Amino acid sequence: MPTTDRITRHFIGAVPDEWQLYSDNAADYTIGAPIGFGASSIVYQAEFTPQGQGSQPVPCALKVLDLDRLPQHPLRLLQRETQLMSLSKHPNVLRVRGTWMAGHKLHIALRLMNSGSAADVMHYGWPGGMEEDVVKCILKQALEGLNYLHINGFIHRDVKAANLLIDDDGTVLLGDLGVAAFLGDNDDTTSTTTSKPSHSRPGMIGKRKSFVGTPCWMAPEVINRKQYDASADIWSFGITALELAQGRAPRSR
Repeated sequence: MPTTDRITRHFIGAVPDEWQLYSDNAADYTIGAPIGFGASSIVYQAEFTPQGQGSQPVPCALKVLDLDRLPQHPLRLLQRETQLMSLSKHPNVLRVRGTWMAGHKLHIALRLMNSGSAADVMHYGWPGGMEEDVVKCILKQALEGLNYLHINGFIHRDVKAANLLIDDDGTVLLGDLGVAAFLGDNDDTTSTTTSKPSHSRPGMIGKRKSFVGTPCWMAPEVINRKQYDASADIWSFGITALELAQGRAPRSR
């Protein structure tokens, strides 16, 4: 797993933050109704109001994870995802806005994406597939976020409509970075080049070998457990394009 200082050395293409950073102070948040559920987490709608500043409340999402219910491997994935979302600075990549612990529960403040995922929007509005202009709008923004990860040496490894988050204004964010990987890691990476400076594109080039992702979106080399790199994300991106246009991914049920 990439260490924090490895991730922070250089982020090529980072942009100034367009959205307010929240705080790591629990007293600044008012938790509302739950809006999503996971095996070991609940996502709440919340409001961020800095104490003593007289500011207007800012709607946000608050992901609460029970760490006591997470085995060691998912805990490492959570650590990786939180680090990457904290450090990424791109308008099409989901970013952590604040974190704190309360007992054994980790709280993660995020931008509230009112429309849910592209899969949610499709399910309720376009069950047979989205209109071409809508698909193009979603894919363009998703590709911008994916390219940002790639030029910084990361691969997402789980690109699909369910991981493309949409706000009311049409903004698309690439989310769920829990299985994202740095191509300079040594745990399951085979280097394909000699070491390069960290500012080279795409950083330290390598190939992964681990079987990670969602089967219907996986590239053939991933399914066949062969070495793969960022091109596996492009395959998944293509499957996602078909998913958005047709209402489901090929070979899915």
